[in-house]
Amino acid sequence: MSRIGRMPIAVPAGVTVEIAENNHVTVKGPKGTLERVLPQEMEIKQEGEEIIVSRPNDLKKMKSLHGLTRSLLNNMVVGVTAGYTKELEVNGVGYRASKSGKVLTLNLGYSHPVEMEDPEGLECKVEGNKIIVSGIDKEKVGQYAAEIRDKRRPEPYKGKGIKYVDEVIRRKVGKTGKK
Repeated sequence: MSRIGRMPIAVPAGVTVEIAENNHVTVKGPKGTLERVLPQEMEIKQEGEEIIVSRPNDLKKMKSLHGLTRSLLNNMVVGVTAGYTKELEVNGVGYRASKSGKVLTLNLGYSHPVEMEDPEGLECKVEGNKIIVSGIDKEKVGQYAAEIRDKRRPEPYKGKGIKYVDEVIRRKVGKTGKK
């Protein structure tokens, strides 16, 4: 049985979970509201202060949907209580990030500055050479952080570019001179 799918989801105080027909779930919390339509095959029940996800049978598809549904629900509950953050680091001579209003401006060695506008429900902060993306939807936070990183990925020779703070860049040895 799915180890993740079996685990109950604890609903903290101040969070309300509404399960409508076709598994349309709405989670309201102190940080905001998230809505999502989860797979209809799964059975989602709220028992007191926890939510339990169960599957109808042991087909391979149902097993995989079981863990997925539970994880998505848990991410929604954590999002409305604690929220999610991703930290990126800008490395390189002359590479800079600045924020004005909702627009993030990146100087990444191109002939023009790259401008990105914060998506709905996400907030972006710049502290020195760090960019911090935060929001309540784990998926959107991760996607926007990936889009920022894509503007100039870290390269293996000097390590210049935008990388996640916890990311390790595999370094390569450059060319050696002729003797």
